[in-house]
Amino acid sequence: MVLTGRAGILAAAGVVFVALVMPSWAGVGVVVAAVLVVCLVDILLAGSPRRLQFSREGDNAVRLGEQAMVNLLITNPGRRVRGLLRDAWPPSAGVLDPPHKLDLPSGERRRLTTHLLPTRRGDRHAFRVTVRSIGPLGFAGRQGSHQVAWTVRALPPFKSRKHLPSRLARLRELDGRTALLVRGQGTEFDSLRDYVPGDDVRSIDWRATARRGNVVLRTWRPERDRQVVIVIDSGRLSAGRVGDAPRLDHAMDAALLLAALATRAGDRVSLLACDSAVRADVRRPAPEDVLPSFVNALANVEAELVQTDFRIVVSQVLERLRQRSLVVLLTGLDPAVIEESLLPVIGPLLRRHVVLLASVADPRLTELEAARGDLLDVYGAASAARTRLDRDRLTATLTRAGATVVDEPPDHIAPALADTYLALKKAGRL
Repeated sequence: MVLTGRAGILAAAGVVFVALVMPSWAGVGVVVAAVLVVCLVDILLAGSPRRLQFSREGDNAVRLGEQAMVNLLITNPGRRVRGLLRDAWPPSAGVLDPPHKLDLPSGERRRLTTHLLPTRRGDRHAFRVTVRSIGPLGFAGRQGSHQVAWTVRALPPFKSRKHLPSRLARLRELDGRTALLVRGQGTEFDSLRDYVPGDDVRSIDWRATARRGNVVLRTWRPERDRQVVIVIDSGRLSAGRVGDAPRLDHAMDAALLLAALATRAGDRVSLLACDSAVRADVRRPAPEDVLPSFVNALANVEAELVQTDFRIVVSQVLERLRQRSLVVLLTGLDPAVIEESLLPVIGPLLRRHVVLLASVADPRLTELEAARGDLLDVYGAASAARTRLDRDRLTATLTRAGATVVDEPPDHIAPALADTYLALKKAGRL
């Protein structure tokens, strides 16, 4: 039973009236009993919310930061239902609508729309639908709840896709679709052309030169159909916030841009998210399925507060690859963790594959290092400088070991990673 504010007003008015006309407890009892009878009649005349039939339709997935619409279809086989309906979702689903007003005659159907703006990645499940049916007098009513299952998956936002057109233009140059052709070890032969001063003399084709009587140059185009494995560290190094989002989210954004670019370059791209266990695994999907499969696999990946076992990472990568490939590892440049956990086991990867390690740098370190306001700022600047020197030393160590390192702040990590991939293509290392 649900009492409305109107019932309270009626009871209060009756008590005041009795107090003025017939000041006795018996009179108050009569008024309260009368109000209860009126409310009981109102409840009996109200439509039953439990007889309502529900179903859903609408969006199943939406990019983080965009709106989703979920329609609730309501059929009333019983008496007319008038009142309020609340479509409950978890707070992170971001429900934008207040409770819906409902007026549903017998035998009719209504469609109510709930707008969602998720605030976190992952699956958001509908909680319950609660209907409050008010009687025709407006004093009381009934309330009932229904479980109407629906799931909306909030996908990674892929903010770095704005950098894709410019990188595709550079890729077309490398791919020979413009006049620029490049030479590199392990690239595919394209054509012969006359030598121009400034060309690499290693590209001269001496047999063709002898036949033609003038110096002829070979041109190459970057090879296609190479394998690229993107590994995202989902351990505790990725849990810290850098800027306005966890380091893991920035790594995902960079991974999606690289996946889109490598797919357009004709390479086969795989994805692995791992810490102490494998959290996401996508193996060489069809080109048209790369981005959909990646964002769906990453949607529910959260940073685990455990130390990443890089032995698992290395073994998983080696298991997937049989030929020389590009392995991109997105992790944090924490000297203690990298030196103790990654460097002792990364040797087999460096010997067999091209390894690119990318890390999201914290821009606050630069701000702290430049601060000189008071003594605390000076101590903070010294600590930030020490951290930067440790990262630089670790970067030099990884470079000497044979890895390529990209260490950029959140706004630049995705385009910097894409640029490094194109540079490796241009150099013929893929």
